[in-house]
Amino acid sequence: MAKATFKIWRGDSSGGEFKSYDTEISPGMVVLDAVLQIQGEQAGDLACRWNCKAGKCGSCSAEINGNPKLMCMTRMNTLPQDAPITVEPMKAFPLKKDLVTDVSWNYRVKEKIKKFKPRPPDATDGTWRMVQEDIDRVQEFRKCIECFLCQDVCHVLRDHHKHEEFIGPRFLVYAAALEMHPLDTEDRLRDLKDESNIGLCNITKCCTKVCPEGITITDNAIIPLKERVVGEFYDPITRFLKLFRKKR
Repeated sequence: MAKATFKIWRGDSSGGEFKSYDTEISPGMVVLDAVLQIQGEQAGDLACRWNCKAGKCGSCSAEINGNPKLMCMTRMNTLPQDAPITVEPMKAFPLKKDLVTDVSWNYRVKEKIKKFKPRPPDATDGTWRMVQEDIDRVQEFRKCIECFLCQDVCHVLRDHHKHEEFIGPRFLVYAAALEMHPLDTEDRLRDLKDESNIGLCNITKCCTKVCPEGITITDNAIIPLKERVVGEFYDPITRFLKLFRKKR
């Protein structure tokens, strides 16, 4: 059985530091196993959020060797063990204690997005008819587990701290799931432009790279939403036609 050294961030909003822990590593272990082992044997007061340990709840998000990941899905044999393995909290949200951050801002953002508003059912038989291709398009977005790793790497939130101006990639995905739903009739484009400030995203694709569910956030959600906003508010032909319709 091998040993590994971990440098885990310990502290709260007032400050802190990395502390070193040596622990035994057995085959098949993930980072969360090691952190919980350290918590159980050496640091009983280590704050660490986790739940399902199956990569489906999004609770154990952290930065491992500087890379945002789920601790429960990061196997020890994928990390170099000839140097200390660093584990620290996400940087885009306020620190509560040790590896736990306050992600409640995300839920407040979600409440502000206009909810699903379906069109009336078919008058002849009271059912809704949809094309399978349209249904398939939004299914990808529903895989999101709200780990908020995409929010963590978004430079608009992480580096520029524009939480009051920008909703971040997770909620652009949520908006896309609603906007592209074949039954939805709500109009969110002005909100995306004025309130959510979708224009602040410069499509670096860092959010797509860290998504543990493999959602193509940038290409399939953000860029199509940007195109819709541009078409609605900035396309000269569309604006001209709107003026013509108003005159009539």
